[in-house]
Amino acid sequence: MTSTPHYRELRTELETLTTEAFRPELAEIDRLPTLEIARLMNAEDTTVPRAVAERLPQIAAAIDAVTERMARGGRLIYAGAGTAGRLGVLDASECPPTFNTDPAQVVGLIAGGPQAMVTSVEGAEDSRELAVEALDALKLTPDDTVVGVSASGRTPYAVGAVEHARRLGALTVGLACNEGSALAAAAEHGIEVVVGPELLTGSTRLKAGTAQKLVLNMISTLTMIRLGKTYGNLMVDVRASNEKLRARSRRIVALATGAPDEEIERALTAAHGEVKHAILILLAGVDAPTAGRLLEKSSGHLRAALGRAND
Repeated sequence: MTSTPHYRELRTELETLTTEAFRPELAEIDRLPTLEIARLMNAEDTTVPRAVAERLPQIAAAIDAVTERMARGGRLIYAGAGTAGRLGVLDASECPPTFNTDPAQVVGLIAGGPQAMVTSVEGAEDSRELAVEALDALKLTPDDTVVGVSASGRTPYAVGAVEHARRLGALTVGLACNEGSALAAAAEHGIEVVVGPELLTGSTRLKAGTAQKLVLNMISTLTMIRLGKTYGNLMVDVRASNEKLRARSRRIVALATGAPDEEIERALTAAHGEVKHAILILLAGVDAPTAGRLLEKSSGHLRAALGRAND
Protein backbone atom coordinates (compact mmCIF):
# COMPACT_ATOMS: atom_id res chain seq x y z
CA MET A 1 0.00 0.00 0.00
CA THR A 2 1.48 3.36 -1.03
CA SER A 3 1.35 6.47 1.10
CA THR A 4 -0.77 9.41 0.07
CA PRO A 5 1.06 12.72 -0.55
CA HIS A 6 -0.20 14.02 2.82
CA TYR A 7 1.35 11.15 4.77
CA ARG A 8 4.58 11.32 2.79
CA GLU A 9 4.82 15.00 3.70
CA LEU A 10 4.06 14.30 7.37
CA ARG A 11 6.60 11.46 7.45
CA THR A 12 9.25 13.78 6.01
CA GLU A 13 8.40 16.38 8.66
CA LEU A 14 8.67 13.85 11.48
CA GLU A 15 12.05 12.69 10.21
CA THR A 16 13.42 16.20 10.84
CA LEU A 17 12.41 16.17 14.52
CA THR A 18 15.02 15.29 17.12
CA THR A 19 12.38 13.61 19.28
CA GLU A 20 11.57 11.23 16.40
CA ALA A 21 15.16 10.32 15.51
CA PHE A 22 16.12 6.64 15.18
CA ARG A 23 19.11 5.42 17.17
CA PRO A 24 20.85 2.52 15.38
CA GLU A 25 22.91 1.67 18.48
CA LEU A 26 19.69 0.67 20.25
CA ALA A 27 18.28 -1.42 17.40
CA GLU A 28 18.78 -4.66 19.38
CA ILE A 29 17.81 -3.33 22.80
CA ASP A 30 15.16 -6.04 23.09
CA ARG A 31 17.93 -8.67 23.20
CA LEU A 32 19.69 -7.14 26.20
CA PRO A 33 19.30 -8.26 29.84
CA THR A 34 16.66 -6.32 31.76
CA LEU A 35 19.21 -4.75 34.10
CA GLU A 36 21.26 -3.43 31.20
CA ILE A 37 18.17 -1.91 29.57
CA ALA A 38 17.28 -0.33 32.91
CA ARG A 39 20.77 1.18 33.14
CA LEU A 40 20.49 2.55 29.62
CA MET A 41 17.12 4.11 30.36
CA ASN A 42 18.29 5.55 33.66
CA ALA A 43 21.32 7.08 31.96
CA GLU A 44 19.02 8.68 29.39
CA ASP A 45 16.83 10.12 32.13
CA THR A 46 19.79 11.82 33.83
CA THR A 47 20.23 14.05 30.77
CA VAL A 48 16.80 15.64 31.16
CA PRO A 49 17.52 18.03 34.08
CA ARG A 50 20.56 19.35 32.21
CA ALA A 51 18.42 20.07 29.16
CA VAL A 52 15.92 21.90 31.37
CA ALA A 53 18.75 23.87 33.02
CA GLU A 54 19.77 25.26 29.64
CA ARG A 55 16.35 26.91 29.32
CA LEU A 56 16.05 28.35 32.83
CA PRO A 57 16.25 32.01 31.69
CA GLN A 58 13.31 31.49 29.31
CA ILE A 59 11.37 29.55 31.95
CA ALA A 60 11.92 32.26 34.58
CA ALA A 61 10.86 35.01 32.18
CA ALA A 62 7.65 33.14 31.40
CA ILE A 63 6.93 32.60 35.10
CA ASP A 64 7.33 36.31 35.88
CA ALA A 65 4.90 37.15 33.08
CA VAL A 66 2.39 34.54 34.30
CA THR A 67 2.66 35.83 37.87
CA GLU A 68 1.97 39.41 36.81
CA ARG A 69 -1.27 38.37 35.16
CA MET A 70 -2.42 35.95 37.85
CA ALA A 71 -1.89 38.69 40.43
CA ARG A 72 -4.55 40.63 38.52
CA GLY A 73 -6.97 37.71 38.70
CA GLY A 74 -5.94 35.87 35.55
CA ARG A 75 -5.92 32.12 35.03
CA LEU A 76 -3.21 29.66 34.02
CA ILE A 77 -4.43 27.32 31.28
CA TYR A 78 -2.48 24.37 29.88
CA ALA A 79 -3.40 22.95 26.47
CA GLY A 80 -1.99 19.80 24.93
CA ALA A 81 -2.72 16.40 23.44
CA GLY A 82 -1.81 12.90 24.58
CA THR A 83 0.96 12.78 27.19
CA ALA A 84 1.46 16.54 27.04
CA GLY A 85 -2.23 17.17 27.70
CA ARG A 86 -2.32 14.68 30.56
CA LEU A 87 0.68 16.33 32.20
CA GLY A 88 -1.09 19.69 32.03
CA VAL A 89 -4.25 18.26 33.58
CA LEU A 90 -2.15 16.60 36.30
CA ASP A 91 -0.33 19.81 37.19
CA ALA A 92 -3.56 21.81 37.24
CA SER A 93 -5.31 19.24 39.44
CA GLU A 94 -2.55 19.43 42.06
CA CYS A 95 -2.87 23.18 42.59
CA PRO A 96 -6.10 23.29 44.66
CA PRO A 97 -4.90 20.91 47.42
CA THR A 98 -1.34 22.28 47.41
CA PHE A 99 -2.00 26.01 47.13
CA ASN A 100 -5.71 26.33 47.97
CA THR A 101 -6.45 27.73 44.52
CA ASP A 102 -9.92 27.71 43.01
CA PRO A 103 -10.20 24.79 40.54
CA ALA A 104 -10.95 27.36 37.82
CA GLN A 105 -7.71 29.26 38.47
CA VAL A 106 -5.36 26.66 36.98
CA VAL A 107 -6.95 24.62 34.19
CA GLY A 108 -5.74 21.72 32.06
CA LEU A 109 -7.22 21.24 28.59
CA ILE A 110 -6.57 17.98 26.74
CA ALA A 111 -7.47 17.30 23.12
CA GLY A 112 -10.51 15.04 23.12
CA GLY A 113 -11.74 16.13 26.54
CA PRO A 114 -11.72 14.24 29.86
CA GLN A 115 -12.03 10.80 28.23
CA ALA A 116 -8.65 11.40 26.57
CA MET A 117 -7.06 11.14 30.02
CA VAL A 118 -7.47 7.36 29.91
CA THR A 119 -7.90 6.47 26.25
CA SER A 120 -6.89 7.80 22.85
CA VAL A 121 -9.43 9.99 21.06
CA GLU A 122 -8.87 9.58 17.35
CA GLY A 123 -8.01 12.76 15.47
CA ALA A 124 -8.34 15.08 18.47
CA GLU A 125 -4.74 16.26 18.48
CA ASP A 126 -5.01 17.21 14.80
CA SER A 127 -7.85 19.66 15.42
CA ARG A 128 -7.14 23.34 15.92
CA GLU A 129 -10.89 23.85 16.04
CA LEU A 130 -11.25 21.78 19.22
CA ALA A 131 -8.66 23.98 20.91
CA VAL A 132 -10.47 27.13 19.84
CA GLU A 133 -13.80 25.77 21.12
CA ALA A 134 -12.29 24.79 24.48
CA LEU A 135 -10.71 28.21 24.97
CA ASP A 136 -13.81 30.09 23.86
CA ALA A 137 -15.80 28.17 26.47
CA LEU A 138 -13.46 29.62 29.11
CA LYS A 139 -14.01 33.19 27.86
CA LEU A 140 -10.35 34.22 27.81
CA THR A 141 -9.26 37.64 29.04
CA PRO A 142 -5.96 39.53 28.58
CA ASP A 143 -5.03 38.56 32.15
CA ASP A 144 -5.13 34.84 31.32
CA THR A 145 -2.16 32.73 30.24
CA VAL A 146 -2.33 29.80 27.82
CA VAL A 147 0.58 27.35 27.85
CA GLY A 148 0.66 25.11 24.80
CA VAL A 149 2.50 21.85 25.48
CA SER A 150 3.76 19.55 22.72
CA ALA A 151 6.89 17.41 22.53
CA SER A 152 7.14 17.77 18.77
CA GLY A 153 6.18 21.43 18.85
CA ARG A 154 3.92 20.89 15.84
CA THR A 155 0.74 19.39 17.34
CA PRO A 156 -2.17 21.32 15.77
CA TYR A 157 -4.23 21.34 19.00
CA ALA A 158 -1.44 22.98 21.03
CA VAL A 159 -0.36 25.37 18.26
CA GLY A 160 -3.98 26.31 17.56
CA ALA A 161 -4.60 27.02 21.24
CA VAL A 162 -1.62 29.36 21.47
CA GLU A 163 -2.42 31.15 18.22
CA HIS A 164 -6.05 31.70 19.23
CA ALA A 165 -5.15 32.85 22.74
CA ARG A 166 -2.64 35.32 21.38
CA ARG A 167 -5.20 36.75 18.97
CA LEU A 168 -7.48 37.34 21.97
CA GLY A 169 -4.74 39.18 23.86
CA ALA A 170 -3.91 36.50 26.44
CA LEU A 171 -0.32 35.76 27.41
CA THR A 172 1.04 32.72 25.57
CA VAL A 173 3.79 30.22 26.35
CA GLY A 174 4.89 27.40 24.05
CA LEU A 175 6.65 24.40 25.60
CA ALA A 176 8.26 22.01 23.11
CA CYS A 177 11.16 19.56 22.92
CA ASN A 178 12.47 20.41 19.44
CA GLU A 179 14.30 23.52 18.30
CA GLY A 180 12.70 25.82 15.76
CA SER A 181 9.21 24.60 16.62
CA ALA A 182 6.00 26.14 15.32
CA LEU A 183 4.65 26.15 18.89
CA ALA A 184 7.48 28.24 20.33
CA ALA A 185 7.31 30.59 17.34
CA ALA A 186 3.58 31.12 17.86
CA ALA A 187 3.97 32.05 21.54
CA GLU A 188 5.28 35.18 23.22
CA HIS A 189 7.43 32.97 25.43
CA GLY A 190 8.93 29.98 23.65
CA ILE A 191 10.57 27.28 25.77
CA GLU A 192 12.30 24.53 23.80
CA VAL A 193 13.85 21.85 26.03
CA VAL A 194 15.80 19.65 23.63
CA VAL A 195 16.20 16.22 25.21
CA GLY A 196 17.28 14.37 22.06
CA PRO A 197 16.09 11.06 20.60
CA GLU A 198 14.13 8.71 22.83
CA LEU A 199 15.14 5.24 23.98
CA LEU A 200 12.16 3.96 22.00
CA THR A 201 11.96 5.83 18.72
CA GLY A 202 9.32 8.55 18.91
CA SER A 203 8.04 7.58 22.38
CA THR A 204 7.89 11.12 23.71
CA ARG A 205 6.20 10.04 26.95
CA LEU A 206 9.77 9.24 28.05
CA LYS A 207 12.44 11.99 28.17
CA ALA A 208 10.25 14.61 26.54
CA GLY A 209 7.42 13.87 28.96
CA THR A 210 9.81 14.05 31.91
CA ALA A 211 11.13 17.41 30.71
CA GLN A 212 7.62 18.77 30.28
CA LYS A 213 6.67 17.63 33.78
CA LEU A 214 9.72 19.37 35.26
CA VAL A 215 8.94 22.62 33.47
CA LEU A 216 5.24 22.54 34.39
CA ASN A 217 6.27 21.89 38.00
CA MET A 218 8.37 25.05 37.83
CA ILE A 219 5.69 27.17 36.18
CA SER A 220 2.99 26.36 38.73
CA THR A 221 5.20 26.17 41.82
CA LEU A 222 7.27 29.30 41.23
CA THR A 223 4.20 31.27 40.19
CA MET A 224 2.50 30.29 43.45
CA ILE A 225 5.61 31.23 45.43
CA ARG A 226 5.60 34.64 43.77
CA LEU A 227 1.89 35.01 44.55
CA GLY A 228 2.52 34.47 48.26
CA LYS A 229 1.12 30.96 48.45
CA THR A 230 4.12 29.86 50.53
CA TYR A 231 6.03 31.17 53.54
CA GLY A 232 9.62 30.29 52.85
CA ASN A 233 9.37 26.70 51.67
CA LEU A 234 6.24 25.97 53.70
CA MET A 235 2.90 25.36 51.95
CA VAL A 236 0.93 27.75 54.11
CA ASP A 237 -2.04 27.75 51.72
CA VAL A 238 -2.44 23.97 51.84
CA ARG A 239 -6.07 22.82 51.79
CA ALA A 240 -6.49 20.29 54.60
CA SER A 241 -8.97 18.00 52.86
CA ASN A 242 -7.88 14.70 54.45
CA GLU A 243 -6.21 13.36 57.59
CA LYS A 244 -2.69 13.52 56.13
CA LEU A 245 -3.12 17.14 55.09
CA ARG A 246 -4.65 18.06 58.45
CA ALA A 247 -1.59 16.61 60.16
CA ARG A 248 0.64 18.45 57.69
CA SER A 249 -1.16 21.71 58.48
CA ARG A 250 -0.28 21.35 62.14
CA ARG A 251 3.33 20.52 61.30
CA ILE A 252 3.58 23.57 59.03
CA VAL A 253 2.31 25.85 61.80
CA ALA A 254 4.77 24.25 64.22
CA LEU A 255 7.70 24.72 61.82
CA ALA A 256 6.76 28.34 61.17
CA THR A 257 6.14 29.34 64.79
CA GLY A 258 7.77 26.85 67.14
CA ALA A 259 4.60 27.04 69.24
CA PRO A 260 3.49 24.13 71.46
CA ASP A 261 0.73 21.83 70.23
CA GLU A 262 -1.94 23.31 72.50
CA GLU A 263 -1.40 26.82 71.14
CA ILE A 264 -1.34 25.52 67.57
CA GLU A 265 -4.70 23.81 68.07
CA ARG A 266 -6.24 26.96 69.54
CA ALA A 267 -4.92 29.10 66.70
CA LEU A 268 -6.12 26.71 64.00
CA THR A 269 -9.54 26.50 65.63
CA ALA A 270 -9.80 30.29 65.75
CA ALA A 271 -8.63 30.47 62.13
CA HIS A 272 -11.11 27.79 60.99
CA GLY A 273 -8.20 25.62 59.87
CA GLU A 274 -6.52 28.31 57.74
CA VAL A 275 -2.77 27.80 58.17
CA LYS A 276 -1.74 31.34 57.18
CA HIS A 277 -4.15 32.89 59.64
CA ALA A 278 -3.03 30.56 62.44
CA ILE A 279 0.64 31.43 61.88
CA LEU A 280 -0.16 35.14 61.91
CA ILE A 281 -2.19 34.75 65.12
CA LEU A 282 0.76 33.06 66.81
CA LEU A 283 3.64 35.14 65.46
CA ALA A 284 1.97 38.56 65.55
CA GLY A 285 -0.15 38.01 68.66
CA VAL A 286 -3.34 39.14 66.93
CA ASP A 287 -6.84 37.70 66.91
CA ALA A 288 -8.38 35.88 63.96
CA PRO A 289 -10.32 38.83 62.48
CA THR A 290 -7.21 41.02 62.62
CA ALA A 291 -5.17 38.28 60.96
CA GLY A 292 -7.73 38.13 58.17
CA ARG A 293 -7.61 41.89 57.63
CA LEU A 294 -3.81 41.95 57.59
CA LEU A 295 -3.69 39.19 55.00
CA GLU A 296 -6.32 40.90 52.88
CA LYS A 297 -4.34 44.16 52.91
CA SER A 298 -1.22 42.18 51.97
CA SER A 299 -2.86 40.36 49.02
CA GLY A 300 -2.48 37.07 50.86
CA HIS A 301 1.30 37.35 51.39
CA LEU A 302 2.02 36.11 54.91
CA ARG A 303 5.46 37.69 55.14
CA ALA A 304 4.05 41.08 54.16
CA ALA A 305 1.19 40.67 56.64
CA LEU A 306 3.67 39.98 59.42
CA GLY A 307 5.51 43.14 58.44
CA ARG A 308 2.28 45.14 58.65
CA ALA A 309 1.51 43.66 62.06
CA ASN A 310 4.89 44.74 63.38
CA ASP A 311 4.69 48.30 62.00
